[in-house]
Formats: sequence, structure tokens, C-alpha cells
Amino acid sequence: MILSFDNLKYINQPELITPNAAIFKLPEKVLQFGTGVLLRGLPDYFIDKANRQGIFNGRIVVVKSTSTGSSSEFDDQDGLYTLCVKGIENGQKIEENIVCSAISRVVSANENWPEILKCAHSLEMKIVISNTTEVGIQLVKESIDANPPESFPAKLLAFLLERFKAFNGSEASGMVIIPTELIVDNGDKLKTILLELAAFNKLDSAFITWLENSNSFCNSLVDRIVPGKPDAETVSSFQEKAGYEDKLLTVSEVYRLWAIEGDEKVKSVLSFAEADQGVIIAPDIEIYRELKLRMLNGTHTLSCGLAFLANFSTVKEAMDNSVFSGFASRLMREEIASAIPYEVSKTQTDEFANQVLDRFRNPHIKHQWIAITVQYSAKLKMRVVPVLLNYYKKTTEVPANIALGFAAYIAFMSVKTEENGKYFGELNGKTYPVNDDQASYFYAHKNSISTETWIHTVLSNTELWGTDLTLLPGFEAAVVKDYQVIMAEGALVAMGKQI
Repeated sequence: MILSFDNLKYINQPELITPNAAIFKLPEKVLQFGTGVLLRGLPDYFIDKANRQGIFNGRIVVVKSTSTGSSSEFDDQDGLYTLCVKGIENGQKIEENIVCSAISRVVSANENWPEILKCAHSLEMKIVISNTTEVGIQLVKESIDANPPESFPAKLLAFLLERFKAFNGSEASGMVIIPTELIVDNGDKLKTILLELAAFNKLDSAFITWLENSNSFCNSLVDRIVPGKPDAETVSSFQEKAGYEDKLLTVSEVYRLWAIEGDEKVKSVLSFAEADQGVIIAPDIEIYRELKLRMLNGTHTLSCGLAFLANFSTVKEAMDNSVFSGFASRLMREEIASAIPYEVSKTQTDEFANQVLDRFRNPHIKHQWIAITVQYSAKLKMRVVPVLLNYYKKTTEVPANIALGFAAYIAFMSVKTEENGKYFGELNGKTYPVNDDQASYFYAHKNSISTETWIHTVLSNTELWGTDLTLLPGFEAAVVKDYQVIMAEGALVAMGKQI
């Protein structure tokens, strides 16, 4: 039995959260570009939860923009899918299975573009959400008269022009547009592209004025781990317990955050935010970006080389080790939190640290350390160096855990071999990939100079870091010492010495 509207009445699982019949009669209020798991696991989850509480009372029309794949799974299941929320919150294990009914239908842009434009004529339709990957928010100078236009911005502009015409440019017909692509100031960037594209298409000045002034383009930040399609074992186990087949089965962690930059007008339209504290609408969301970038991403980046060199495969496996978990906690709470280059309180960093450590311990998320090492150098520069510099503005003490993280980075980046432009390090007689734009730099210098000279060369490389890190008092010496311990006694021993 497959999950569908008709089969809901046959599903008898007391702990399964299912929609009531009234939800399927709710009007379509959201146009969503993208069918991916992140959208199903976060924005669509919030809207579904609000609908079940009788708050938002609206459903989603999903636009399938790419030519790859099919929407048949959504069609077969009447837009329904099961979201399995699994993880740890406040130290407690959480497991919740929800049949989400936020999606009304999925329409292919390539096959039925007029049907999508028809949505612009509905006054109930007030919101646009997108997740087209970072590549999706780019300017492609093209006509928006194509059927359909190629790029996401062109599709959106064509839709908005259709809406402008349908309602004679009334201010009330403006939309709240929320891109969730993982780029800074995504709403501002999307608006700039649409204005350039409108000029390229020589659109009327009245429309451009309406586009600028009657529509709200909201910067947003999303944060929830929603892995891709579950493995066969997970699917089989679920079907056996649930008693039905779900080809759209989606698994997510418990933690969820959708921070949206907006005013009271935006807040009134996005009433689904009232249903879950994970949705935050505020005039400035930079604090949430900083907390995530520094404490979660920064800790991951400073830990990945150490964890991998200590023979841990996944984040959960490393967190089960008291030495590593102690290191990660000290690094995050004592060094990173105190030096975030943004005004933030200790209460806020303590709460966020607790959430991050819960997420790291999630037994249902198999986050591979080797995957986190991809573009190691760039991540250190963007996520960690600003924290390191700010730390030294506040004290002359060496941040011991950050220094150890840099030592592990240099050890991990010790490229031994190159094959067809791909670079590899070596650990315990086995090779591992070094997927980093700076891999060739490290390979070119391998074994050419002494350890101390090489570490000095790396830390003083302003092209790598944007600054000379050897000018920070005591930092270079600490990195050299930690590097020697890692190479002689191992990464786990080096972490233990920090206690």
C-alpha cells in the first residue's frame, strides 16, 4: 500500500501524525521553486505544522524547474510524504513520524508553464519560496517570454509580471519572496538580479516600481540536516513498522532554524511562524548567521582534521569518545564563543552550544569527517580566522584548541601523491583524498623544508589567510608543538594533552 490521500484511512499507526480531511481543502498560498529534501524537511514542515494547528491555513504549489527526474512520485502520493524527525534535544532522544500534507501539487515548468503563470492570478497566493542551489541565483540575460524561461530568476520575473498585470499593479498584490539558497544576503541578491533582468527585458517603469516597492525580498538562513534519499535499510525498516510504502520518505534531525529578515508586514503574511519557535522573523538575522558560521561550522572545520587523523569516520563516532567530545566542547564554548566578531551574549552562545553538541551526537545522522574536509583551507579562512583575530584583540593568551585545529589542518594537508590532478594524503598506510584548492600548494612543498620552516611558511601566507598569522603572539609556537605531538603520538593524544 502506497501513501496517498485515499489510503490514509487504512493506515493505523497510533504514533503517526496524520492530516485531517479539512487540510486538503485549504487554498494554495505558496509558490515553491524546488522539490528537494531541504524544502520538504524545513519550510514545508513548518507550513504543515501550522496548518494542523489551524494557523496558516494554506498549501504549496511546487514548481519542478529542472528537466531531470519526474514528479510522478508526488502525483502518485497526492503530494504526501512522511517526515521522520530523529535526534537529540536537550539531551533527550526524539523520534517523530509525520505525514506532511503541505504540498497541494507539483507542476513541471517545462511541461506546463501556463499552469504556473495561472497561479499568479490568485490573490490568496502571497509567498514565494525557493531552493534552487547557489547556482540558481545567478543572472542569465534572457527573454522572460520563453515557455518557460531557463533560469530561476527569469521564471520568477515572468511570474511577477503576470501577477502585476492580473491585479493592475495594486500594492496589495505584492509577494513575500524568501530564497533559502545558502548564500549571504540571498534575498537582496535575488532582487538585484530581477531588477537587472527587468531592465534587460525593457519592462515598463510602472512594473519596476511595483517590483521594488510592493514586494518583500527577504534574506533568510536555513539550518537543518536533511540527508538525501534514505538508504535501503532505513526504507525497509520504516515500511515494515508503518505498514505502507513512501517513495518520498524524508529523514531530518530535530534541530530546525529558518531565520527570515522581515518587518511586521512580512510577519503578518508568514503567520505559520507562530506554530514553531524554529521560525524567526526579525529585522536583522545576522546573529543567527554568525552563531551557525562560527560555532557549528567553525567547530566542524577545526575538528575535522583532528577527528579524521584520530581514525574517527563520523561525527557521532567521535562524539562518543570523551577526549574528542571534551575538546569540541572546550573549543566551542571557551574559545570560539568568546570571540565571535558580533555582539552576542554568553546566554545565547551557551544555548547554541548545547544545541550544536546535541546535533553532533545524533545517532541517526552519519556525517562523514572526510566530507567536512572538502575545501578545508577556504573554510578555515572564512569561518575561523575572523574568530582567531578577534580572540587576540581580547587577550594575549594563545587559544590552545584553535592552535591544535590548525596543526591538524597542516598535518592533514600533507599531500603525498598526485594522480591525474587529484591529491592524496596518507594515514596508517592508506591514502585519503585531499579535495582542496590549495592541495597543489602543499604538494609542491612536501618534504622540501623543515617542519618549523614549513609551518611558518603556511601560517604567514597572506594569500591563504588574508593576514600573517605568525604575528599573533605565541600562536606559531603552539601550532608547531601540537603538530609534533600529532605526528609522533597521534591526534587523540594531542587532544588529551589540552585538558
